Amino acid sequence: MVKELIPEPKSKFLKVKCLDCNSEQIVFGCAATVIKCEACGRVIAEPTGGKTRFKTKIVTVL
Repeated sequence: MVKELIPEPKSKFLKVKCLDCNSEQIVFGCAATVIKCEACGRVIAEPTGGKTRFKTKIVTVL
């Protein structure tokens, strides 16, 4: 068993694209609140108690 000297976080920031208006924004992978699109107001992510449930397209992982 190998021990990690410097532990890395299990959550990441993600760049997502809204399906309605094609606006991109950066969100946290373990969000605690509902995330809406900054441009049109559509709900793009919902918290689940752990990782976030995305209702849109994930472009990249940062």
